[in-house]
Amino acid sequence: MNNGKEKPKVIVLGGGVAGMSAAHELMERGFKVSVYEAKSIPGGKARSMTVKGSGTNGRKDLPSEHGFRFFPKFYKHITDTMKRIPYNYNKRGVFDNLIEGTNLGLAFFDRAMLPFVTEFPTTIHDWKTMLTSLFDNHLGLSKEDVEHYVERLWQMMTSSDIRRLLDYQRISWWDFIEADKQSEQFRQVFAGLSRILVAAKAKEANACTIGTVGATLMLDMVTPGGSADRLLDGPTNDVWLSPWHRYLTENGVEFHTEAKVTSIHMKDGEVAGVTIDHAGQTELVLGDCYIFALPVEVMAKLVNEELIKADALLAQLIPLSDSVEWMNGVQFYLSEDVPLIHGHIICMDSPWALTLISQQQFWNNYPLSEYGDGRVRGVISVDVSDWEAPGILFGKPAMKCTREEIREEVWEQLKRSFNHNGEEVLSDEMVVDWYLDEDIHFPNPHESVNMEPLLVNRVHTWSMRPNAYTQIPNLYLASDYVRTNTDLATMEGANEAARRAVNAILEHYQIDENPCKIWDMYDFDLLKAWRSNDENRYERGLPWNGKIVG
Repeated sequence: MNNGKEKPKVIVLGGGVAGMSAAHELMERGFKVSVYEAKSIPGGKARSMTVKGSGTNGRKDLPSEHGFRFFPKFYKHITDTMKRIPYNYNKRGVFDNLIEGTNLGLAFFDRAMLPFVTEFPTTIHDWKTMLTSLFDNHLGLSKEDVEHYVERLWQMMTSSDIRRLLDYQRISWWDFIEADKQSEQFRQVFAGLSRILVAAKAKEANACTIGTVGATLMLDMVTPGGSADRLLDGPTNDVWLSPWHRYLTENGVEFHTEAKVTSIHMKDGEVAGVTIDHAGQTELVLGDCYIFALPVEVMAKLVNEELIKADALLAQLIPLSDSVEWMNGVQFYLSEDVPLIHGHIICMDSPWALTLISQQQFWNNYPLSEYGDGRVRGVISVDVSDWEAPGILFGKPAMKCTREEIREEVWEQLKRSFNHNGEEVLSDEMVVDWYLDEDIHFPNPHESVNMEPLLVNRVHTWSMRPNAYTQIPNLYLASDYVRTNTDLATMEGANEAARRAVNAILEHYQIDENPCKIWDMYDFDLLKAWRSNDENRYERGLPWNGKIVG
């Protein structure tokens, strides 16, 4: 216990979801907290932005974003925090601004979209849709393809945590599902999904992460308890991040924006301060302890010899920072609303691995006619997950295209995904405006740089990833690359990492406050018997056998 001593002043470097989560937990426990964020607004990759100058005659600028928001059912940490962010008198915090998407769509170039129900069926229609999608799937898969994939998922779901961590982190998803031995259609569907959903190449991403998350999403789709697909009911800043920022500042958290950390200073084995470039002015920021809630590629550049001397494991952040890919958003603002489907859509044939959501159907309190020049009625928000594959129109990868070529290519892939048999669902005339994520910079017209790439969980990288605590007593890490139960670069992983950092601070400084709750992840009660048996087998040096006993 701290025996009445004043709690340490905490400096949080990075004002994304991880930094805001850490500030939230510390603030509620009576800490003095200052957050330094390099962008002009907090929120990191989760923030929404605007199409600057698009608003006319008193209307707001059109809302834009780094990429659409997605809150799967298995998220526990970030949704718990959302319940503690006030919104208005008739809601349980911003959590009640989540709305369920009831379907997942698979779109193709040569056929109509295939719908999947993403919540537990409650009507005859839903049951028929689910049975059709599962058994008459029109994906070109053979019975053997489906059986093999289900067997691989069953192995992942029924394996113990220790086997997944120590064995499946060391094998790629491609090798785990034996993709080389399967049909071309099997490889396109089941190996390709990892690229589309988390920007990870199947031959590089570890089987533990891809398989566990994929199996969990599938189980969530067919078990009671609401939809596996949840979205916000308005622009992210409006219905989540701005209320969160306001709640934190009203309760004493100091935010400093346009404040970039440029160096870390050490003395006697501890952090003695950090240099901040704040709106063009350099200043030395001092605190008692420091939480670095920065992306891995940013943190790696701050690791110096003094830090490595104090904690040799921090040197692993430098090679870990290479494990990133691009996953950034494009929005198209349409003169009419085109709902497409009530949930997310995966464009299975798009070379740039597009996923999307038609937003307006979920934004009942945010009519798009009040934005821009008044002509917009719908918005399609797209994530581009493959920036290295050649496109259709220009034969170039996205990262080698001009800004305008990216627009044309993405729109063409969308049209081919939805316009079939003479029906023009999307037409060029519909497009009123468009937006490319501001994190994509163009040092020259035919080359782009991504200022905020996404960490991917490659094979053999678990050993490089640090814990939230370090060997430096007053340096803590809170970011999605930290070792967590979530084990995925997401808002959920960032929030869990922040909780772990706060808990480490409470213990180190002997603060008598309740620790932050940490949930187990990917744990289904109905599978406990299988997992328990597999743990026993692993301890005896035996392979997985998928049985309850033996």
